[in-house]
Amino acid sequence: MRRRLVSYFDRRNRPAPDELADETLNRVARTLEETGSIGIKPPARYCYVVARFVLLEDLRRREHSHSRVGDPPGHASASPVPDITSEEPDEGAGLREQRLECLERCLQNLKPEQRELIIEYYRDTRREKIERRRELASRLGISMNALAVRACRIRDILEACVATCCREP
Repeated sequence: MRRRLVSYFDRRNRPAPDELADETLNRVARTLEETGSIGIKPPARYCYVVARFVLLEDLRRREHSHSRVGDPPGHASASPVPDITSEEPDEGAGLREQRLECLERCLQNLKPEQRELIIEYYRDTRREKIERRRELASRLGISMNALAVRACRIRDILEACVATCCREP
């Protein structure tokens, strides 16, 4: 079963398929300790269900630990990619203001529908953000995944525009 799980994670291009397979088997073993049996037949199906959750957790964990292009696969960068609106400790208020002005200017350069989408996409926090994104995807008649892809493309455009704008005197 371990070999099949390693193959499962490897087919999904995970950087550490052995570790993910071990984590899956550890969780299955914990379930066996607690309940004494696996209620799903065949038991391999239960292993794949657990493996899917381990995969999703790994994807989220890697998504939140921003890796740089030059980093080896599976290793998060020591210094994450900065957010275009984040304030770094050594960053002066003037530089932050310049970046925010550039962001405003770049937002104005977007098409109105792109501007509305990106503002709505990043508005609110936690539960409200999730609900807003669901509404937005529904209103546009697209899936949540397609909405995330669109927002990512617009964010890439904005990040490039802000970087260019901040280099200007």
